[in-house]
Amino acid sequence: MTDEERLSLAEWLVLCLVREDPTYGRVLVGLLARDGPLGQVWSVPKAVVYRALPRLETLGLIRTVGEQRTHLGPVRSLFEVTPAGCATALTWLSTPVEHARDIRSELMVKLALLDRSGIDSRNLLQAQLDRLLPVAAALEERLRATTGFEHTLVLWRHEAMTATLRFLEALSAQSEIRTS
Repeated sequence: MTDEERLSLAEWLVLCLVREDPTYGRVLVGLLARDGPLGQVWSVPKAVVYRALPRLETLGLIRTVGEQRTHLGPVRSLFEVTPAGCATALTWLSTPVEHARDIRSELMVKLALLDRSGIDSRNLLQAQLDRLLPVAAALEERLRATTGFEHTLVLWRHEAMTATLRFLEALSAQSEIRTS
């Protein structure tokens, strides 16, 4: 995927939800609303959901497979994922996030989507730990070498990273217990 084809987190959510089952935009809006099952993790405004659908279709990741006429409003389009879209979604779902700051958003979304799909998250959790452990070690080194406000900043990052690693390890342990 080229830089101009990079997807936003909202677009990834829409793609992964369409991958689960063919669906209508209206259904996606409900799932991603603030009080929706996924909106509690990462909410997506209605307009953003409806902008994502034609963009994903243009990229060849989803396609329109039917329309439903209704007297309540505009024609409703039924979307399904393409084979390329399915492969792209599954690859994204199994890829750890780049930065610890993305744990709260992107990783939590991936974990919620994996859970909805009944896909084991242990491989993703282990890959995420593998990605963050070297960062944690580097922060530990920097912590010993800094002073003043730089030390305060590194200490903040170190403590946040420690909490993140503890969370991932606890979640991994719970996943192992549930699948045993």
